[in-house]
Amino acid sequence: MREAGRPHFLFMVTTKDYYEILGVNKSASVDELKKAYRKQALEWHPDRNKSPEAEKRFKEVNEAYEVLSDKEKRAAYDQYGHSAFQPGGGFGAGAGPFGGRTRSYQQGPFSYTYTTYGGEEMPEGMGFDFGGFSDPFEIFSQFFGGGSPFGGQGRSQRIPRYGISLSFMEAAKGVEKEVEIPKVGRKKIKIPAGVDDGSRIKFSDFYLTIEVKPDKTFKREGYDVYIKKEISLSQAILGAVVGVPTIDGELNLRVRPGTQPNTMVRLRGQGIPVPHSHQRGDQYVRLEVKIPEKLSRRQRELLEEFEQS
Repeated sequence: MREAGRPHFLFMVTTKDYYEILGVNKSASVDELKKAYRKQALEWHPDRNKSPEAEKRFKEVNEAYEVLSDKEKRAAYDQYGHSAFQPGGGFGAGAGPFGGRTRSYQQGPFSYTYTTYGGEEMPEGMGFDFGGFSDPFEIFSQFFGGGSPFGGQGRSQRIPRYGISLSFMEAAKGVEKEVEIPKVGRKKIKIPAGVDDGSRIKFSDFYLTIEVKPDKTFKREGYDVYIKKEISLSQAILGAVVGVPTIDGELNLRVRPGTQPNTMVRLRGQGIPVPHSHQRGDQYVRLEVKIPEKLSRRQRELLEEFEQS
């Protein structure tokens, strides 16, 4: 197991209003946010403030500053509130309030959606970076130019950080690995289904950063999966049943007669499992119509007859 880059803080720690946490109004400038953060962070840093609530308040201050100091995250928060940073909310997963769906119909156990363009329980002691929030002590350290103004080394630096590489399927379906931890030895770790590239997992005595290798077939966006499926011209015109891969194995997809090139089909619930829930993302199949480059004389005659009719 290799050492990894800086860990990210796990989950949102608060549902309080971020502007209220920093003591600023919604029109606050970047400079006003920095001044407010500096004041609140110094007041609640656990190396200085020994009250029982200090660490939680310190994390809230850092979370609020990280969101409001980022233009895109701030805009999302102003429009959708905290839901923008929850699974399915846009920053860290799936569709949520940022996407819409179009025409759907039922075929057997699957719900299909056509758009034409031109879980598993987590082991105790583990957490995920769904919202993309950074380690609050590192934000503080970077803000003040490195280190702690109170003489400490920064808490995040005391926890070892490692990285592990997984295949797409291992990340999607979950996997148990036996790894070598420096100064600890071999240890079995369970990585739940649904982790993404860059996810951070906190074990009892170290952080683990996930690297997911690209897959030739599947592309992932949040908890949704995208694939391309080539069909023939006759299949697109007449309709057909074709096999398509999913993370759970191949299934039959019914291609509707008259399907246009680059039609996108949604397979509801065939995507990546969402940790801490029984939900899953969707799989999208882009149907690419293969146009034959060469035709026999008879094929050409048939097409010409079709065109004339």
